[in-house]
Amino acid sequence: MSFTVPSMSAGGRTARRAFNFGRTYVVKPKGKHQATVVWLHGLGDNGSGWSQILETLPLPNIKWICPTAPTQPVTLFGGFPSTAWCDVGDLSENAPVDFEGLDASAAHVANLLSNEPSDIKIGLGGFSMGAATALYSAVCFSVGQLSNGSPYPANISAVVGLSGWLPDAKNLASKIQGKADAAGRVASLPILLCHGNGDDVVPYRFGEKSSRILSSAGFQDATFKSYEGLGHFTSPEELDHVCSWLSTKLGLDGSS
Repeated sequence: MSFTVPSMSAGGRTARRAFNFGRTYVVKPKGKHQATVVWLHGLGDNGSGWSQILETLPLPNIKWICPTAPTQPVTLFGGFPSTAWCDVGDLSENAPVDFEGLDASAAHVANLLSNEPSDIKIGLGGFSMGAATALYSAVCFSVGQLSNGSPYPANISAVVGLSGWLPDAKNLASKIQGKADAAGRVASLPILLCHGNGDDVVPYRFGEKSSRILSSAGFQDATFKSYEGLGHFTSPEELDHVCSWLSTKLGLDGSS
């Protein structure tokens, strides 16, 4: 599936930037279908690896949707193409935010969820850049629209971010304050952030600060979980915590 998003060229003219998303992998629920979770992979990865991990989790009532990001030039890699939900130049608080890429990815996620039954709980999750994109989508859900003004149609019940960061964190409060109907969604949306304090790719302080900013902006159910010595990868302990958290927040009964 592809999206075309207008962006401004250096000369001030509007260019068309196309996003061609890769293959989507689906893990069907082994029991009664109670929730659907879109899980977003990290930079340079694809949906296949995470679908194999998620299939092993003791969450029989969840349907997992694992899309693959577009292959696009990544500034962090000197312009070399890689699967990426957005462009990223460097991991710093003042780095430019690729809103076009994030909007296209958030729209793709919402589209993947558009045919889910109305009685099914919806969750988002991801690792690294995938976590950042899931958090960006959570903000779009909270304020009701993408950064380009398009409506965000998916109804999100829970968000998980592993080893990630919150894009455009410094403007979160002003985005929410500008939307009269956002307060209720912000207050009630559960968010779980997990980060290893040995992460040498996405610094631990990014995850910790993202959690603080979310809480201060009104996300009353934002939880931060740290893992001693964990690098830029996941662990059985972390996945166990994600499973129990999702079971609680999505109201899964474990029945088959």
